[in-house]
Amino acid sequence: MPQLNLTTDELLTTTRTVRRRLDLTRPVEAEVIAECLQLAVQAPTAGVGQNWHFLVITDPTQRKALADLYRKGWETNKAFIEEHTAAALAGDQAAMYTRVGASALYLLDHLHEVPVHVIPCIEGRIKDAPVIQQAGQWGSIMPATWSFMLAARSRGLGTSLTSYHLFFEREAADVLGIPYERIMQTALIPVAYALGDTFKPATRKPLDEVIHWNRW
Repeated sequence: MPQLNLTTDELLTTTRTVRRRLDLTRPVEAEVIAECLQLAVQAPTAGVGQNWHFLVITDPTQRKALADLYRKGWETNKAFIEEHTAAALAGDQAAMYTRVGASALYLLDHLHEVPVHVIPCIEGRIKDAPVIQQAGQWGSIMPATWSFMLAARSRGLGTSLTSYHLFFEREAADVLGIPYERIMQTALIPVAYALGDTFKPATRKPLDEVIHWNRW
């Protein structure tokens, strides 16, 4: 299996959201996905059991159906996206938002071409549940999801944590045979080999602006 031999710090600081640099022509071996998921299932899990699953979609027809729902979800949220983007462009991070926006639109147009879609799922629906119950569910599935993305990065794969298809989660469940009433989809992760390997730490706010000791 391909390995980039990154240090732990390099892995944690260079696992970027990859959209435009996904290789849409190179197949991703099933063994590589399985190896990443084997590492992912070692993630810590909330509660008394591993109540999550990963659905791997490689079939072109199913990928297209998911991509269509993703675009439909983007259209549903378009007004919010445009308002948020306009506000961001008026700030001091305009260049970053312009770049991210362009890459998001690229993925919107090419999602169906990405060779693998991975959907992390969790048992139990939490609509209108108390925050403590929601925290337990998300706190269980997201560590495993992030572990999968880190494992993918270490093998030269690019990923992106997306969610627009969840506007139409029930329709996606019908496409994929997911028992909607008891299994909740939590994301859609496009997976492909990354073009190039020049990923580097991103520009972030100074730590002093986001860290709080003892009190806010």
